[in-house]
This record gives sequence, structure tokens and C-alpha cells, in this order.
Amino acid sequence: MDLSAEVTSINGIGEKTAETLKKAGIFTVRDLLYFLPRTYENFQNSVKIKDLKPGKISVRGRISDLKTQRTHRRGLYITTGTITDDTGSIRVIWFNQPYRAKQFDEKRDYYFNGSYDFKNGRYQLTSPSATLATDVEVTTDEKGRKSLKKNSFQPIYSQRGSVKSIKFNQFFEALRSDFALIPDLLPGTLEDDSLTVEKPDFVYPGARADALFSSHFPDTTAEIDAARRYLSYEELFELLLAANLSKQENSKLKAEILPFKAENTKKLISSLPFKLTNAQRQATWDILKDMEKPTPMNRLLQGDVGSGKTVVAAIAAFQAVCSGFQVAILAPTSILATQHYEGLKPLLEPLGVKMALMIGSTRDKANIKKQLKSGKIDIIIGTHAIITDDTDFHALALCIIDEQHRFGVGQRQKLLLKTARNIKKTNPEFTYAPHLLSMTATPIPRSLQLTVFGDLDVSIINELPKGRQPIETKILKSIEQKERLYPKISAEIAASHQVYWICHNIEDNPMMETTSVKKQAKKLQGIFPQQKIEFLHGRMKPAEKDEIMERFAAGKIDILVSTTVVEVGVNVPNASVIVIMDAESYGLAQLHQLRGRVGRGNAKSYCYLISNSEDQPTKRLIEMEKSTDGFHLAEVDLKIRGPGEIYGALQHGALDLRIATLTDTPLISLASRQAKAVAKEFTEHPESMLKYKELMSGISHYQQLTTLN
Repeated sequence: MDLSAEVTSINGIGEKTAETLKKAGIFTVRDLLYFLPRTYENFQNSVKIKDLKPGKISVRGRISDLKTQRTHRRGLYITTGTITDDTGSIRVIWFNQPYRAKQFDEKRDYYFNGSYDFKNGRYQLTSPSATLATDVEVTTDEKGRKSLKKNSFQPIYSQRGSVKSIKFNQFFEALRSDFALIPDLLPGTLEDDSLTVEKPDFVYPGARADALFSSHFPDTTAEIDAARRYLSYEELFELLLAANLSKQENSKLKAEILPFKAENTKKLISSLPFKLTNAQRQATWDILKDMEKPTPMNRLLQGDVGSGKTVVAAIAAFQAVCSGFQVAILAPTSILATQHYEGLKPLLEPLGVKMALMIGSTRDKANIKKQLKSGKIDIIIGTHAIITDDTDFHALALCIIDEQHRFGVGQRQKLLLKTARNIKKTNPEFTYAPHLLSMTATPIPRSLQLTVFGDLDVSIINELPKGRQPIETKILKSIEQKERLYPKISAEIAASHQVYWICHNIEDNPMMETTSVKKQAKKLQGIFPQQKIEFLHGRMKPAEKDEIMERFAAGKIDILVSTTVVEVGVNVPNASVIVIMDAESYGLAQLHQLRGRVGRGNAKSYCYLISNSEDQPTKRLIEMEKSTDGFHLAEVDLKIRGPGEIYGALQHGALDLRIATLTDTPLISLASRQAKAVAKEFTEHPESMLKYKELMSGISHYQQLTTLN
């Protein structure tokens, strides 16, 4: 089977369907094979209504009393009905699926699969799938042979554009006889394999074909579990092998040695108006030792919100400048770049460091670029404006990238490439790269450090500076705002403090039960008529957003109603309250980032999580209320939501874990050992890589190589 063939080579997929699939990222046969079912319906495990228990269930019955209503408050469509079998009846409800009211024939039986739980004072089946019973059950042909019209485990695929689950069933049916021809991928599965590394017992010749076939045509839950285990391992192995090979490539590069000079470091630290925490000291030492090496540092500095990463970066930058080299500090937004500049300038300029800020609105860019090229500027801080093609450095030896997941691989690589042309080379035969320090305030679980960031060394600042008060977090029902929240807001503003008010969307959307920025700002102006209230969102022009944030930072706005555009990098010490509407619609990592917008000054700060649900608070909200430890919350969030949703936006390589779960520590540990061993073998015997062409091409999208070759 040619996995690289276009999907149009499959029976039933024409040009129009192929275009739809391409929009969903399905271009080749391989892409389609790895488009796995989101769930399975087990029609053989259906139970009688009288025997139902809460949880995921399958029930066979007839449906009646169908009706659709539209709620007044949010404009939601709610379709309800009654499912009946010979033992009883249950209520069924669908949200925003008005077509359900006309979908069913009340005289025919259907299988309903979904969650049966106690909600709104009664047990009900919520948003189940529905399959006509005659499409599933046993049939008898003219020779008396019996067969199921559908497998006992029916794969259910996520709809992609106009391509529904049943169409994917048909595509795979057309490929069914070809599954045995799927080529192996992992080391240890080829007949003429010369690698001596061990492999797990579930990795054998034909394991890949077996796993993919069992995923799309399972007969038992055991088959599904075994298939998932192999495919999860395969995915993790690719990711970890990419990280190991990246690390090896990085070790072949040369960097300028930036020697540690204790007197310079002491001079800077003694000038600080505070003492470094032990965690800051350890992270600083890790970085300074890395910069003394002849190979480029490739380190990730993790620090919870307000932990003091910038000061650690300043010490590293000062060491590079004292050695006669330049430093580039890259930030994702003009606001954050400006804050870094204003924070570092009073620390470093008195020590003779020449600094400049270059963002989109900078007027004298040409002069700054001229000084950069001549070496008159030691540290440049800015946004993507500093990686334009006409920006050259005299001797760039250290790159510091803040909130590095906000930059694409190409953008970071562009900055690193500038070193190849402009660094002071002592030996022209070597490829030079700058030392790279990436920073993030997003706490990263240990399992993610091993996989997505496996090619980086990691330092963690897990202490807050002394004097910082913990932020008090409270969950409030929406109806409690008037009695409990509004008086608190009034009191904080009266004490000359400011408020963030976070909303989920910009405009009102009748199909979404979330609060809009514009409507909430108007509502709050009526509640607090004497206060200055403005709104902020991502669709505004950059200059307009910067102007509003500057006025908020200057204390000219009392309540800023905003989307999550303020999530990272905004530093307003005078803000003491943040209100997060529809809090259950956010993940823990994002809630924690938003909470970090307050508690940055000396005043006691508060975070209010407003729930619009009539049910009990979710586990996420309860954990937020209990803990302010970002690393603990990151681990909890990973278990609840999975890595795809939390870290899908991270562009360190490309996290595309559609199968594996980063909570499976034993499997990660196994894949990590195997990947390290294979990477070593590939390095010692590069000819063996030629046998694994698909594996080597497949890992390329995971890699963020710092090589300049």
C-alpha cells in the first residue's frame, strides 16, 4: 500500500470530497488511516430501561413526544423526547440539534448511545447518537447464513465539513482488503534490521497493520485497547526520537564561550532592590554554566506567574554583554516587549549596557538597525520587528525568547540564522549558533517536558518572591454577582485599585451560552456609572490595543472588560481583582494564567470564577479555588483535558498527539528509553536510517532543529 498516495486513489473519494478532507488536514492515504474513531458504539451491550445505571449507556427503544423549544435567555434550541421499551421510559434531550425532532419514525426501533445522568432534578439521556435498529441487527441471507449489518463495535468518526461519520466508514470499507499491505514503521520490525536495540513485545512485524485494522474494524474492547497501545507508543516514539536527534544535532554546533565572571554577576545582583530566591539562584547557575560551554545552550526556563524569570534572563544577558557580545530578547507582543525594556533598562544601563527597543511603532528603526550592525547596541528587545531580513547583528551570541510557544519554529529559526552571518567566528569551519534561552509562564507537566520539550534542558523557578500575597479565589454562581461581587468591586475601586473583567467572546452569539465583551461592558457601565470602563479584544488594531493597555496601566481605566488577549505578559500591579465569566469554559492552565494578571503588587488580590451552570462546580474550578500552584494545576489539567487541548497551540515542533496520552508515564518511560537507544544507533550507524525512510520523514514535523546547515 502506498501511504503517500493522495486520498483520491481510494474508491468513493472524488475531487470535491478530497478538497473537504484537505481542509481537515487529510491529504494522503496515511492521513486517512490515522484518522481514528472518536468513539465506538457497542450495540451488543444495550440494556433494558429498567436496568439502566448512570454513565455511558446503550439502549434500544422507540422515541415519541418529540418537540423543540428555543430558550429566551440564550437562544438555545432544546429538543426533548421520550424513549420507551417494554420495561419503561426515559427522557432524552439534545442541545442545538433541532433537526432531531424530524429525524425519527416513531414506529421504528433505534439504538441510542450516550450519557445517562441526573441533571436538573431528573435522570435523562443527554445528546445521544441514534442508529436505526434494522441497520445493526443480525440478518439471514438466502443460504441461511447470519451476519451483523454493522460490526458489534461501530466506529464513530468526527465529522469533517460535509463528510459525516458514515462516509468515513465507507472509505475504510473500500480499503479493508489492503490493510495487510501497510508497511511497518518502527525499528525492529524489518526482516533485514541491523539495529541491536530491544523493542517492546507489542512491536513486531505487522504490528502497525494489525493496530490500524483493529482500530477501524474491532471485534472486542481488548482489540481496541491493544491497537491504542501500539499506536500510542508509535506516536510517542516518533516524538521522542525527534527530540533525541535534535539534541544530537545541537551538540554538533559551536557557540561562543561566554565565561562566568563572578565580579560582574555580583555587581548586578547587589544592585537589585530585592534578594533572589533559591530557585532563581539555581536557574541562574544552570544558565551561566551552559553559556560557558562551546556548544549552544538550548534551555527552557519555566516559572510560574510572577516568579521572577526576567531577572534571571537579565543576569544571563549581562554575562554575554560583559564578554563582548550582543543579546536579542524576543517577545510576542509590543506590550510585553515594552515592559521588558522598561524593567531591564534601570537594572542594566547604570552598568554601562546599551539597550534599545524595536517594536512595530518604533520610529527610528533604520538608526537602531545601523547601531545593531555596528555593535553600538548591546541588547535589543522587541517583537518580530527584530527578525526582519534587513536586521543584522554585529556579534549576536545569546537569544532570549519569552513565551516561546507564541512564536512559530520558522520565526525562531530566523533569529538563530542571523548568528551565522554576523557572529565573531574564531574557526570558520564550524557552524555557529547563539545560545538559546526560552522562557514560559505556562507550567509544563513533567511528561510534556520529556516529550514535546525533550530536546531542551529545563530549569524551573517554583518559588514566588517574598512579600507576594496569595490570590484569594472564589467560585460564584452567576446569580450571586449582585449580592457578593458588586460590593467587592466598589470597595476595591474606592481603594484606588483596578479590575479585570474577562469574557469569552466579543459579540453576542445566540448559539453560545457565554458572555460577550461588548454587552458586559455596557452592563457594567450601568451598574458602576461613576467608573471609567472600557473593553479590549483581539480584533482591535494593535495600536488601539496598546493604547488601551497603556491607559489601564497608568490607572486611567477602573474596569477593563476583555477577552483572554490579556492572558500573558500584562503587568499592572495596581489591579487587585479579576472576574472570569463562564469560567467552566476555560482549561485550568488558561484560568491560572488569567489569575496571574492580579497579585502583582503589594495589595491583597482576588479572583472570582463566575459559573453559569446550574450544576455543581466542575473539578477544574474546585482545583482552581483550592490551589495557586501552577505546576500542580498543570498536572491536573493534563489529566482532565489531555495534551491536545492544553498544548495544541504550542509551536515547539508540532504537538499533534491524537492517540497517545501524556498521563501514561510507563509508556512514555518505555518509549523514551527506546528512542534514546535508537538515536544512538542511528548516530553510530547512519546507514541504518536509510531503511526507515518513512519514520525519518514522519518525525520531521516534530523537530525544531537549531542546526544552521
